[in-house]
Amino acid sequence: MTTAETRIEKDSMGEMPVPADVLYGASTQRAVLNFPISGRPVPESIIRAYATLKAAAASVNNELGRLSDRRAADIMTACGQIHEGLGDQGGIARHFPIDIYQTGSGTSTNMNVNEVVANLACLLHDQPIGRSKDPAWVDDEPDGQGGVHPNDHVNMGQSSNDTFPTAMHIAAATEIRAKLLPAIERLESALDAKAKAWDHIVKIGRTHLQDATPIRLGQVFSGFASQMTHARGRAERALDTLSELALGGTAVGTGINTHPEFGRRVAEEVSKTTGIDFREADNHFEAQAAKDAYVEVSGQLKTIAVSLTKIANDIRWLGSGPRCGIGELKLPAVQPGSSIMPGKVNPVICEAMMMLSCQVIGNDAAIAAGGAGGIGSLLDLNVAMPMMAASLLESVTLLGNGLDVFRENLIEGLEADEKRCNDLIEGSLAMCTSLVPVIGYDASAKLAYEAYETGKSIRELALQKQILDADQLNQLLDPGSMTHPS
Repeated sequence: MTTAETRIEKDSMGEMPVPADVLYGASTQRAVLNFPISGRPVPESIIRAYATLKAAAASVNNELGRLSDRRAADIMTACGQIHEGLGDQGGIARHFPIDIYQTGSGTSTNMNVNEVVANLACLLHDQPIGRSKDPAWVDDEPDGQGGVHPNDHVNMGQSSNDTFPTAMHIAAATEIRAKLLPAIERLESALDAKAKAWDHIVKIGRTHLQDATPIRLGQVFSGFASQMTHARGRAERALDTLSELALGGTAVGTGINTHPEFGRRVAEEVSKTTGIDFREADNHFEAQAAKDAYVEVSGQLKTIAVSLTKIANDIRWLGSGPRCGIGELKLPAVQPGSSIMPGKVNPVICEAMMMLSCQVIGNDAAIAAGGAGGIGSLLDLNVAMPMMAASLLESVTLLGNGLDVFRENLIEGLEADEKRCNDLIEGSLAMCTSLVPVIGYDASAKLAYEAYETGKSIRELALQKQILDADQLNQLLDPGSMTHPS
């Protein structure tokens, strides 16, 4: 990097060359140089949450008489520009380059946001980038105020130690509400529709991968739908868990250098902006020294992933074949399944769902480790927060996107093979279970073993042996009657 391509910025450690066209300053540049680890910057949802937080903090500090109207307006405008500039069409994301694996408190990201906001404020007044700390560049300020300082103004009444955990909660709650909950509800509805449509189809049940008593296909899918009903409840409980914000505790939870009403007021302001009910943490020492809430929420996401694994794997088994497997379901053919076997179609959507669920389960392990004492939660601060935030947000994205893919490309096009269901039931040895109340367990077991040895069905053998008359036998061996209490 040549001198012409850089500008010189200063922080408490001294001078630092910074690329001339970036909106960040010395603190961010030090982090860029210190942490070239994964190549994955902090998720944009964290930056969005920070912009929401910094705007709310500026508004509240202004209301409390601690920040001038002009500086508050500049900060809020800059935060709006960050919101607008992030995303596929925006170019501002490049100004937030710090790796996930950085200082465990997220200090580097907090300062990154502070510096970008301060420099955007410079541009609002046609001042060059990097002049935010100059005390005398605004000529029309009657009190001689200068620019928006990244520490003194953007970070007023705050610490990285309470802003990063606050941004973690805002980002996760926002993403769960926007992406995960609606996707769960859509899959829940699609599974419930299949349950109702297929309630007349009777199939053989299976336990231990062995034949069991009959069950209606609609009952199977009602179980899947119920799993998603419970998943919806888990996501809603996660939102409530995330509603406590650490802001107001500053460095170690004591609230040094901030106004006593700051945390409560900012939580109220963030609630208005996001439409999510946030509140100041009941205990700032818990909110900053531990990240139990994040561990709990990750556990909810893991449970949802486990549910989806069960559903995807069961559908994969029931659709196995098409001729030499179970074959009770017909899975949509979405792509060729083999480069060597013509006509082969694989359960790829099920496999994708199961793989992403594995990642969510792995993320939960990382989050649990990050929240554990001795690893992340050390004395008065958790120091694994960027990793925990990135892992949880990845889980939300994977689940939200995966649920919709699973519904659109598999569930909605899924078909039942009624003939196959009927044929398998008639040949099942478990049909003898309904005879137990009439002829007893031992006689029924003997019939099952003989049917297996001779290759005959339970119905054929019972008729041949004249165990019961035909009408009574047909009544007892009606598969539909076996799918409810009798």
